[in-house]
Amino acid sequence: MNKTLNRPIRVLVAKVGLDGHDRGAKVIATSLRDAGMEVIYTGLRQTPEMVVNTALQEDVDAIGISILSGAHMTVFPKVIEMMKQKELTDVLVTGGGIIPEGDMKKLQEIGVGELFPPGTAMKDIVTYIENWVLTHRNF
Repeated sequence: MNKTLNRPIRVLVAKVGLDGHDRGAKVIATSLRDAGMEVIYTGLRQTPEMVVNTALQEDVDAIGISILSGAHMTVFPKVIEMMKQKELTDVLVTGGGIIPEGDMKKLQEIGVGELFPPGTAMKDIVTYIENWVLTHRNF
């Protein structure tokens, strides 16, 4: 790719709902930061509305949702719906956690990007976000 960035990639890492397990989200946030990205971590118990509003306020390139609670088929569609309502159409929605493969495919059909299960190499996540942003965002 010949396209380069003139600023760091900005990523919002979010924990939505009642899921109180945030170790993975913190590991991801740290890995993205170490790769040179600016990371905003929302903390626990966010609503989809809070996540989308923060993404708008922080002018992020990507939203990464960490979910272990089983609510992925509710959370991701609500975030996508709210992003469309607010015309936030050029921001990647990605994430990871305990999400069955069949559900991953359904979520990708509605506009969610790659979803990463536990054990995914950090470099794979970093590379995916970098490539997506280089391809889809204008700087």
